[in-house]
Amino acid sequence: MKLPEWLDRIQALHPKDIELGLDRVRAVWQALGAPSIASQVITVAGTNGKGSTVTFIDAITRAHGWRVGRYTSPHVHRFNERIVTDGVEADDEVLVAAFERIEQARGAVPLTFFEYTTLAAFLVFADSTLDLAVLEVGLGGRLDAVNLIDADVAVVTTIALDHQDWLGPDRERIGFEKAGVFRAQAPAVIGELDPPHSVLAHAESIGAQMVRRGLDFGVVTAGAAWSVRWSGVTLDGLPRPGMAADIQIDNAATAIAALLALPEPPALARPKLDQALLHARAPARLEHRVLRGKSVWFDVGHNPQAAESLARWLMSTPITGQTCAVFSLLADKDLQGVVRPLAAAVDRWFCVWAKGREPTGT
Repeated sequence: MKLPEWLDRIQALHPKDIELGLDRVRAVWQALGAPSIASQVITVAGTNGKGSTVTFIDAITRAHGWRVGRYTSPHVHRFNERIVTDGVEADDEVLVAAFERIEQARGAVPLTFFEYTTLAAFLVFADSTLDLAVLEVGLGGRLDAVNLIDADVAVVTTIALDHQDWLGPDRERIGFEKAGVFRAQAPAVIGELDPPHSVLAHAESIGAQMVRRGLDFGVVTAGAAWSVRWSGVTLDGLPRPGMAADIQIDNAATAIAALLALPEPPALARPKLDQALLHARAPARLEHRVLRGKSVWFDVGHNPQAAESLARWLMSTPITGQTCAVFSLLADKDLQGVVRPLAAAVDRWFCVWAKGREPTGT
């Protein structure tokens, strides 16, 4: 089968899109031999900022000559974006070969689409002789397939309301689920200034080495530059990241803290670090394009916290003319919570239906 046929097949394998839990996917991973996927591993969880933080970690380490595997989800343009080795998306043949190995190993064990693709990423990385694998959690953390791997450093970026049907009704419960990526005696980087108590309590209960923003590392902005300080290391005069929005400074600082917390951290060199910050890009994170002479920004924010960040950027970036939003949101999201902060920044709304999800009523 070709890659599109495999993707259709694994989409239909499991009766549910999501089924949290590690027992099934762990059994298949062990049947595959559970090989080491990299010399060191960083896992990144959180409500917002995961993809950008992963992107900064990848860009910084590759700028310093490391061979890096990057696993993210979902994809924006095509599936291959999810699994990237040394800056190159996995090609169809490599992915098909991984899917064939998983199919042989799983027997009668049903896997969700995400579990299947996570195992494929692990196999691709295990065959690639990597210095570092950086893994983005799909949903939550504690019961997410990515959490099969014991990370050398685990990161929680932010905790906000999203996926409440799966993770719980409030920040405390959601924070506990995301803190499930922490490991005993290993660094647990917390990128939020005011994390829920559950995150701190869980880290303390298992003996994780907390690295907290505002306590163990800090960020100071000064005009067009910024600085980060961590455990005796000071990096002053850093350039603002090439990705728009002030929040990217926080994500970049969290990425640097995670790298410095590794058992064998990179020796950061300023010219290389600066260039990585300037050139790192994650698709559809305030991604700018010019279409038919108009400035268009694409953003995948889909919860109130992300919408508030986008609204702040829009209000601080005045334009001549109208700001028009082409907007769509899945039914399980907080529509009012997303639209409300953006209302003052948007002049006209164009609401569209996602492909295959057109309304059946009037």
